Amino acid sequence: MKIRLGSVKTAALNILAVSFSLVYLFPVYIILVNSFKNRAELYENVLALPKSVSFQYYINAMERMNFLSALGNSFIVTSVSILFLAVLASMTAWMLVRSGGGLSRFIFTIFVATMLIPFQTLMMPLLQEMSAVKRATGLPMIDTLGALVYMNIGFGASLAVFLYHGFVKTIPVSLEEAAIIDGCNTFSVFWNIVFPMLKPVTVTVMVLDVIWIWNDYLLPSLILTSRAKRTIPLSTASFFGEFTIQWNMAMAGLMLTIIPVTVFYLCSQKYIIKGIAAGAVK
Repeated sequence: MKIRLGSVKTAALNILAVSFSLVYLFPVYIILVNSFKNRAELYENVLALPKSVSFQYYINAMERMNFLSALGNSFIVTSVSILFLAVLASMTAWMLVRSGGGLSRFIFTIFVATMLIPFQTLMMPLLQEMSAVKRATGLPMIDTLGALVYMNIGFGASLAVFLYHGFVKTIPVSLEEAAIIDGCNTFSVFWNIVFPMLKPVTVTVMVLDVIWIWNDYLLPSLILTSRAKRTIPLSTASFFGEFTIQWNMAMAGLMLTIIPVTVFYLCSQKYIIKGIAAGAVK
């Protein structure tokens, strides 16, 4: 009886998990099937499969979006941002953990507290400050990919430091002490001993930041004004006009948007749960 009850419970949980997965993936199905339909088919039945499969709408969407340029811009912004976030946040978290004391705890508390501030409350002050920086220093802080990278690092640092901070605590100090005895300096200890052990949480930070930065629309829309510097989300928004929406081309554009980040996520998903659990709990 116990075996049967256990089997029934397992089967019920599996069915529940599959049901939730199907509900979660249902919008992706809607986007995919409608990206191959013409306007008549789309308005006739949104849920039905397309009568014929043609990639013409994908080709049109790529031309309308200036896809290769937008893809390159998104790739540069995302890759450079996560590179600096991973390096700087891991260094910061390591020093905060190893330094200890009231000042380190206060700084870490500031990092955690900033995670609670909504970005919408900072939009207007941010633009005003960036304009002031440009006037004072001459540095281009608007309509440049470098400025967008700079802001991504600032807004993503809090979560990255929070995750790294918990994971660094699990690394034995004795390993670092042994490396120092062998003649390693502080820089060598971090890069040769500590950072390689941070691989699970580093991949977790990278995945979370890639999903955020790649799909971010609000911050790039404030910073980037020229068409040549648009990222993928900004290019996709061109299908949604004030009076008309080209739904089939928009669906094709959305599919082109989510494919790269989905592939990246699938290649690194095994590290996510491990990294989040170790970084947020321990």
